[in-house]
Amino acid sequence: MKKIITLCLFVFALFLGTQTTVAQNSKLEMIKTVNAEAAEKTEALRKFVKFDNQQRDQIYEAQQEFIRDNYLIEKQNVADKNATKKTEAIAKQLETKMQNILSDDQYERYKQFLRS
Repeated sequence: MKKIITLCLFVFALFLGTQTTVAQNSKLEMIKTVNAEAAEKTEALRKFVKFDNQQRDQIYEAQQEFIRDNYLIEKQNVADKNATKKTEAIAKQLETKMQNILSDDQYERYKQFLRS
């Protein structure tokens, strides 16, 4: 009887460990996806808008935040007006950050980049 109880506790502990590992893997996957996408968008913008390294770092952080927030909204699988409002608010926040980071000329090129 002791062996069965010990075996059950061991299996339960493995089950809990597996759940923790899965949660960490999904978070790690999200971070990798967000960073890769932010780096790709920042590089594309750098080629088109032509900004310096300091601006590049700020734009990368803004893109990271924007992509991460959108990723989290998608993961929630919310298909209502609230999700649309959140997405619009996030896009507006990115737009404000980009306007603050870039000069007027660069910001106009950024707008052209978005249209194309």
